[in-house]
Amino acid sequence: MAKIAVDLERAVARRKATGAPGGPDARILAAGPGWVVEDVICTSGPTDRAFEERHAQVSVAIVTAGTFQYRSPAGRELMTPGSLLLGAVGQCFECGHEHGTGDRCVAFRFDPAYFERITAGVGGRVSSTDFRIAKVPPLRETAALVAAACLGVAGGPEVSWEELGVELAGRAAEIAGGLTPGRTEAPPSAVARVTRSVRAIERDAATELGLEDLARAAGLSPFHFLRVFQQITGVTPHQYLRRVRLREAATRLRAEPGSISAIALSCGFGDLSAFNRAFRTEFGLTPTAYRRPGRR
Repeated sequence: MAKIAVDLERAVARRKATGAPGGPDARILAAGPGWVVEDVICTSGPTDRAFEERHAQVSVAIVTAGTFQYRSPAGRELMTPGSLLLGAVGQCFECGHEHGTGDRCVAFRFDPAYFERITAGVGGRVSSTDFRIAKVPPLRETAALVAAACLGVAGGPEVSWEELGVELAGRAAEIAGGLTPGRTEAPPSAVARVTRSVRAIERDAATELGLEDLARAAGLSPFHFLRVFQQITGVTPHQYLRRVRLREAATRLRAEPGSISAIALSCGFGDLSAFNRAFRTEFGLTPTAYRRPGRR
């Protein structure tokens, strides 16, 4: 999401120019009975101390740019673009930026009673007061919802935030109820290496970045890097890179008039047929159908 990342970089630059401490800045995108959605830009970095906070509502936040470490009773996770942060009402948490400055999220917050109504009947139902996991990694099941949120904050066509929030809450509860908690935490040095790799991918996703290249930059063997990256992010480097490219393409298909082939090429896909197959697999629609108004 080029514009999303640029807005974050500008906010970080303004913070550095003034010498002010980093912190979150939120603007409300939409609200209704029992729910609110905010665009949250945080300019905190390694020199800013993390403070313990508390979720006043049920929180499901889509990370759209940057990285940070999220700590809650459900675990410690590296949050990366495309992943979902989960927070139960009353749950204490911390967000740290030990290995990079700045992040941006689209944060959906629900009153517990409303969240329970949304997720009633969802398979693997989770309680509004108890998420067994802290994060949903970038998955195919949430790709269309993440792309729609990114499009909305990037100034694309009008988004129904209420409908998106309901879909997101239901899907997050369904996935969270089926995932197994208790993954072994990676050492801080591994988190730092993977964070640098993730930010490198986000900066230049159109460049061909192979496993050997990423592993060498991280100072690890390809085998070790592959295992550590997947352990921390929940997906392989190839899956992560492809989803970054596909989200960028999805945003530009709706926001720009350029040809599909030109957008595919600029997003790092060298073959149009391969792009069409990957896009349809990820979003359930061809690029042409996805571009039509009213389709998500």
